Amino acid sequence: MYKIVITLLMLLLAAPAVAEIKSKAVHYQHDDEQLTGYLYWDDAIDGKRPGVLVVHEWWGLNDYAKKRAKMLAELGYVAFAADMYGDGKVTDKPAQAQEWMQEITTDVEGWRERASLGVMQLRNSGLVDEKRLAAIGYCFGGATVFQLAYAGSNVLGVVSFHGALPAAPAEAKGKINARILAFHGAADNFVAPEVVQNFQVKLQESQADWEFVIFGGDVRHGFTNPDAAAFGIENLKYDAQSDFDSWERMKLFFSDLFAI
Repeated sequence: MYKIVITLLMLLLAAPAVAEIKSKAVHYQHDDEQLTGYLYWDDAIDGKRPGVLVVHEWWGLNDYAKKRAKMLAELGYVAFAADMYGDGKVTDKPAQAQEWMQEITTDVEGWRERASLGVMQLRNSGLVDEKRLAAIGYCFGGATVFQLAYAGSNVLGVVSFHGALPAAPAEAKGKINARILAFHGAADNFVAPEVVQNFQVKLQESQADWEFVIFGGDVRHGFTNPDAAAFGIENLKYDAQSDFDSWERMKLFFSDLFAI
């Protein structure tokens, strides 16, 4: 019996570590605003690995953004769900969401600074390879990661899911270091066709490395969020196929991006 117990213990000790996703709150500050983001990582992985910033929809840093960060950690990345509004600012009311979003977006330099602070939290974690960083965003978060790219951030790439489409400014020409991948729904009436066209024209003029994917048919805003319809806005609709396809294409994008 004693030998059996010893053998079992040796087998358990020799077994590979079981993946466990860890998370912790990270408190940081921008100007007078206290921010709280959440770091996610797989503690079964040794050594430094790529880091990915996750920027939330206009509702604030809710469970959906955190879920996406956890999914990235399950893929082997360190993910940081950034807080763009302030500690605890989460809503399901469109008017409040719009107010908070506009407070950020009207000051483009401040907007970019706050997003960059999220990238800094990844670097400060001690878990990431600082040469392999990227960012993803949803809705308002998609526009936010574009601003990171336009600012010349040293992230290797950014991915937007049903994001707002701010055009690259003229001064960004030749200075966008990050590769850009954007996913958009053809039936998303939050973004006018002329805005979509201008977004592409300005990216082309900026000499950026970019790809813009439009999902046809009745693919609307919020197509990656299974709870999109719960907000009571007609233009918000989940689309399982587009959600799956965009996530898989993001994975391929990162595999290529981080293969350095």
